[in-house]
Amino acid sequence: LPAWLYPSALTDFRTWYTTSFKDPLMLDPPAWFLSFVYCEALLQLPFFPVAAYAFFKGGCKWIRVPTIMYSTHVTTAVLAIIVHILFADFSKSTLSPLTYNERLTLVSIYAPYLLIPLLLLNTMLYNRQYVTEVKRKKK
Repeated sequence: LPAWLYPSALTDFRTWYTTSFKDPLMLDPPAWFLSFVYCEALLQLPFFPVAAYAFFKGGCKWIRVPTIMYSTHVTTAVLAIIVHILFADFSKSTLSPLTYNERLTLVSIYAPYLLIPLLLLNTMLYNRQYVTEVKRKKK
């Protein structure tokens, strides 16, 4: 998107964030990371109001499958991001986490985006409110 579409406060925040936390994915996002961003915009954002409705209303068992799909997608994406942060060679990057402590700090920023979908997945798989028992016919 053109730069003039972004408010200056948003670009200033991005500059502060990338400088403070040395996040190379936000500074110069690779193509694979942009694919996650596009999936988030096209798939995850529409899911949020639907899920909010289902969770606030309560008792909506139909939200189980979409939530499992959402949580597994996000978990997979964030795991790839965390592995990249921990093990990628950033020696040629201008602004990147070089020390192990800087990498762990950056991982701690991405960690909630892994933990919350895992909690949702656990809830959808094991909570009795969402798990329906399959009734089998007796022969």
